[in-house]
Amino acid sequence: MEIFKRAREQACSNDGVRRSRWAIVRNTGPELETTTIKTWLDWFPERIFGKMNRKPPITHKVKIQDVELEIIFLALDRPDDVKKLLSLELTGIWFNEAKFIHKNIIDAATGRVGRFPSKKEKPEKVPAKNWPTWFGVIMDTNPPDDDHWWYQLAEVETPENWAFFNQPSGLCAEAENIKNLPTGYYKNLIAGKDQAWVDVFVHGQYGTIQDGKPVYGTSYKDSVHCAFNLKAIANRPLHIGLDFGNTPAAIIEQDTALGQWRALEEITSEDCSLKDFAKILKTKLAVDYPGFEYRFYGDPSGAFKDQHQKTAFDIFRAEDIKVMPAPSNKLPIRKEAVISRLNKLVNGEPGFVLDGKKCPNLRKGFNGGYKLRRINVSGADKFNEEPDKNKYSHIHDCHQYVCLATGEYREITLGKRKQEAKTYISQDKWGVF
Repeated sequence: MEIFKRAREQACSNDGVRRSRWAIVRNTGPELETTTIKTWLDWFPERIFGKMNRKPPITHKVKIQDVELEIIFLALDRPDDVKKLLSLELTGIWFNEAKFIHKNIIDAATGRVGRFPSKKEKPEKVPAKNWPTWFGVIMDTNPPDDDHWWYQLAEVETPENWAFFNQPSGLCAEAENIKNLPTGYYKNLIAGKDQAWVDVFVHGQYGTIQDGKPVYGTSYKDSVHCAFNLKAIANRPLHIGLDFGNTPAAIIEQDTALGQWRALEEITSEDCSLKDFAKILKTKLAVDYPGFEYRFYGDPSGAFKDQHQKTAFDIFRAEDIKVMPAPSNKLPIRKEAVISRLNKLVNGEPGFVLDGKKCPNLRKGFNGGYKLRRINVSGADKFNEEPDKNKYSHIHDCHQYVCLATGEYREITLGKRKQEAKTYISQDKWGVF
């Protein structure tokens, strides 16, 4: 309706026709067909507004009274789909479910609007600055995660000439569109859903919807284990977990005198050599954490030699960083070590907290980003045994190595030894004779 409203407001061309051309974009072809186009034709049926051309690109030319509105439907789901936009001369673009659209596609779109109708169609009485009468990009979406480009533009630094509008919760007094929904729609909608789902789809809040199984189950609670503005405590060592490979990462942690563990800050990278990352880490510690004692723990596989007969430990040692291998690299033990620390209480406070601002990937991983992917089989839900390798898994590997090296491994293995201890029968109570 916004598109049609803008089309009617467009000033007439020299021949008296109000012309405009829009692209409507969805992230995939099937969703474009089954949802966006279906909704469009529900509001603008072909019997009234003209036939739709179903050959790619799908186009609907609306002609009614003095309005000529051309709509081009596109599926843009990959960064290289930018080229589909570059030849278009448009009045405006509507991105439907924008959280699934890459930011570079949005960037390209802003350069393709305001190009139709052309200046040669402008009547002399219309100022050049008002031709087209209106042009721009409009978007809608369910709320994305708070590390999404939408969040950055809407909540952190909004560009000039951009505006964002939040729809109120479906359960509040200001809820919109209630009269067009079944009675009790939103109350029925929340039944059986977890809080994260309700926050996004009912209350319109930013959040992560899990599409797999969290590695640590329900042990992590953001309201319990997340804090902000954590500071390093003087005269206590910093424990630093390291993950190697093509995306090296590090986590800086520290325990308090009472035994609470704190993740203070994470350092992540992409396509960074171990040598460069070691230098980055060394500089980071010298600048932000001077005067502390540092203890480093890494993936035990860091002892393997590369084609130059160098190990990851050798590379870090060259930068005066002595890394100790974590006690184990077995996922069940690493997972158990983290869960053990999450479930502890220290003087009524959680045994582990993280800084939500300085450890964004660790936090997102705990909230579902570090997950076991669902296997596509019929029947009951089944999941891969190994976590997804993604931007959250690297920092969680780091955290696991710290947990193992600073007490949890010993606690876990000693506990198992106690369970496996031999049983002795008292001769005072019972005998064979």
